[in-house]
Amino acid sequence: MGPPESAAELGADAVELREPEPCEPEPASPDDEPTDAPGRGRCWPWGAGACGSRGEPEAKKKAPCPGLGLFYTVLSAFLFSVASLFVKKVQDVHAVEISAFRCVFQMLVIIPCLIYRKTGFIGPKGQRLFLLLRGVFGSSAMILMYYAFQTTSLADATVIAFSCPVFTSIFAWIFLKEKYSLWDAFFTLFALVGVILIVRPPFLFGSDTSGMRESYSEHIKGTFAAIGHAVLAAMTLVILRKMGKSVDYFLSIWYYVILGLPECIIILFVIGGWSLPYCGLDRLFLILIGLLGLGGQIFITKAVQIEKAGLVAIMKTMDVVFAFIFQIAFFDNMPTWWTVGGALCVVASTTGATVRRWIQSSK
Repeated sequence: MGPPESAAELGADAVELREPEPCEPEPASPDDEPTDAPGRGRCWPWGAGACGSRGEPEAKKKAPCPGLGLFYTVLSAFLFSVASLFVKKVQDVHAVEISAFRCVFQMLVIIPCLIYRKTGFIGPKGQRLFLLLRGVFGSSAMILMYYAFQTTSLADATVIAFSCPVFTSIFAWIFLKEKYSLWDAFFTLFALVGVILIVRPPFLFGSDTSGMRESYSEHIKGTFAAIGHAVLAAMTLVILRKMGKSVDYFLSIWYYVILGLPECIIILFVIGGWSLPYCGLDRLFLILIGLLGLGGQIFITKAVQIEKAGLVAIMKTMDVVFAFIFQIAFFDNMPTWWTVGGALCVVASTTGATVRRWIQSSK
């Protein structure tokens, strides 16, 4: 599970693919018309040369390979999951510092994109407040997610963060006045049950901490950080939905990194947690976290462009599958039955909510 600018966020801001529009017919003298030209009042067929010219029909654009969008989604989930694995593997580097390195890396990529697209660095006047909020919420969500990966198990953090769409429905109902039905309330309650199974609060489960590698206090810190990530990521999605396509996606990421970097620096200064990694392998991990995160964003964007958003959201459940596999393979840490049960509840509620909205939007 990557930071909030991964799956759903890109889906909300994806580029819309449109068919080319036919040319408008121009009046012409009958004497001047070539023998193979269309008659008066008719237009050249789509795919022909320039309007009013005798060009050969161009080859039809190939339709995307069936299932290619779903493959891109799985590949994106894999890249984000590997990046999360490296966050967990990095030693003696605080989660906030990892976030700062990622902001620097993305900034180096975003600046040339903004210059090339000539979108500017400030944004439309009426959307700047939303861009500021998007930057603060998005970067804070990233920091909390990385902290969750470092303090609790990979599977627990990923599953809890996966509950983001449930919070999105609630915030969209509050701030965007979108419909919130009894089904949405049921899915929210079901996701909450899943989170409780993972957190295992002592007043419900007693002092049983079987299956936990870390102390219960660290586990609680990590799970609350993951919940905070889900809430802030949901707020980010609502803001993106509010802005719609009036703001270029690269500009949205620009605010995310330009506000996230100073935020990380201030936090590191306060907690005194700044330290360059001593091991060359950790430095490599930091670079790969940035590269894999960028690759995941690219593939999830391509997936939403060529595949239905509902199918993409369902296939994003592979994030949870990869988290379980990596936790077992690289940390020799078998998830508890509580985690498995919680994962099933969260994934079922998120998938159910997504499918329901997909069906409603297709009517």
